[in-house]
Amino acid sequence: MGWWSFFYRLCRREKFKMEVRLYVGNLSKSTTQEELNTLFAQAGTVNAVEVIKDRDTGEAKGFAFINMADQADADKAISMFNAYSLSEHELKVNVAKPRVVR
Repeated sequence: MGWWSFFYRLCRREKFKMEVRLYVGNLSKSTTQEELNTLFAQAGTVNAVEVIKDRDTGEAKGFAFINMADQADADKAISMFNAYSLSEHELKVNVAKPRVVR
């Protein structure tokens, strides 16, 4: 098997296992990673939860990123939790845009 064939097979296999990063906005400042993990696990496998905090104060900024195991789980999470009410806040959930380097 040549390197090209190996690379092609590896890419095809990984294509179906690719994580999807979701943006979750309009969170209460008191929302925890554990709460989000428990909530989004209802939609599928959650690989990581990152509540974004201010680097100076350590206070949550009101948004988070969640890595779902695959596209199907991400689509289910979006349909279940976009406009979902959590702590009297209506969540905004969508696929995260790539980070822009400044």
